[in-house]
Amino acid sequence: MATAVPPAPPAAKPLRGVQPLRAGQGNSFLWHKLHSLSGIVPIGAFLVEHIISNFETLNGPLAYAQQVKFLNSLPLVRVLEWAFIFIPLAFHALYGLFIAFRGRVSVNVYPWASNWMYVSQRITGVIAFLYIVQHVWRQRFSGISLPENPGAAFHKVQVELSNPWMLAIYVIAMIATTWHFAYGIWLFAAKWGITPGEKARKKFGYVCTAFGLALCLMGLASIYAVVWKYPNAPENVMPAQPAGIDLPAPSVPPPNSTNPDQPGEVR
Repeated sequence: MATAVPPAPPAAKPLRGVQPLRAGQGNSFLWHKLHSLSGIVPIGAFLVEHIISNFETLNGPLAYAQQVKFLNSLPLVRVLEWAFIFIPLAFHALYGLFIAFRGRVSVNVYPWASNWMYVSQRITGVIAFLYIVQHVWRQRFSGISLPENPGAAFHKVQVELSNPWMLAIYVIAMIATTWHFAYGIWLFAAKWGITPGEKARKKFGYVCTAFGLALCLMGLASIYAVVWKYPNAPENVMPAQPAGIDLPAPSVPPPNSTNPDQPGEVR
């Protein structure tokens, strides 16, 4: 007697590329969540502040020097610098590189928009990481120390950007960093359930694009001000007063002088 053959299971639908939200799944759920959060707070907040502060270059070397002086006069600024900038930045960058090189690129097989966005996030992240490492080293830890000499900040950046290769690196890095941050905000909102549904994510995508474009234009405007708007800036617009040297006291005319308005003895 013939036995009935069970029906074949329905064929699985073909994958449509890398899903942009897959990073929040699996055994590394907590690490992915922390990585996503650190990209917004504190790193993203610092990026916004940094671009706004650099925007002061449009007001000239002295205005920029005053901004640098203000930031370095904040209470516990060195503690804040390490706790909320350097350490979170190192975690976000290194774990981001781990994610980037652990994943597989498949845009040649699945050339969908989500796949291209995933790849662009990896590429811009690597560019931002390499740029930030050299930028922090050259501007913060080498050459003249800007926390002690804020008046030299404008000139120091201007000297660096006088090299056409460094100017090109700054422009590319500004575009890559702001793109990485803007798309990172979109991913953060999706992963953390802030924008549930395709319609909400699409609308928020326009907001993130506009925000990232505004940051990028502000950053490029700052570069323009340093290179072209204020050329040949002085080495230090607010030189420090040498220690142990007092300015001469203003001269005061002695009493009983020939000045008729000066009170004194009547002769």
